[in-house]
Amino acid sequence: MIERYVLRYFLAVVDQGNFTRAAAQCRISQPTLSVGIAKLEASLGQTLFLRTNRRIELTPSGTRFAVHARQIEAEFAAAERDLQDTAPTKLVRLGIATTLPPSWIAAALGRARRASTTERLEVVEGRSSELVALLDRGRIDMMLGAIGDDARGRVLFEEGFAVAVANDHRLAGRATLAVADVAEETMIVRRHCEALAETSRFFTARGVRPFMAARTVSDDRALTYVRAGLGMT
Repeated sequence: MIERYVLRYFLAVVDQGNFTRAAAQCRISQPTLSVGIAKLEASLGQTLFLRTNRRIELTPSGTRFAVHARQIEAEFAAAERDLQDTAPTKLVRLGIATTLPPSWIAAALGRARRASTTERLEVVEGRSSELVALLDRGRIDMMLGAIGDDARGRVLFEEGFAVAVANDHRLAGRATLAVADVAEETMIVRRHCEALAETSRFFTARGVRPFMAARTVSDDRALTYVRAGLGMT
């Protein structure tokens, strides 16, 4: 059986016309190249080169074999390219919290796609708590969302609490608010809010139990209620 590496040694000698330059092209020593050529000639039972002190020439057998060697090497290279083009790409399953702003999601996905062109990305949406559970079970590979004190996470950004009110609300335009400012206000509850439990504990600890006028899982619906003057969120 003729091995590919000796074919490449042979073609290098043909192209370079010199064992020293051929060895340099193949990044091997000249003795290693000579051993490879001798092995090829033994496999074929033919002398492929006429060696003199001044030059190296192909024998008639070497000339005929060179045609086949180039065809074989071309087929090898074509097969490698074909397999590389059709090789299955790695699937990365990314969990994204439904509470993240669309602009943040677009920016994160854009960076991910630019960083790798060899991976397929599958997006799984859910609440952060749901995504953490999927991560623990190996159903997703990574997630974007609120992670709390989870040591596996990397902090990408931090944000404080904000209140959404109608434009004509008495608190509109205020830069900061105290608990007393919202104690008597009507609230719109976003059920999927990652900070809902923490916010509830915050108010309860300060003796504030605001009236909940609506509960919704839709951010758009919550803001619609706010704009209509039903309450704040």
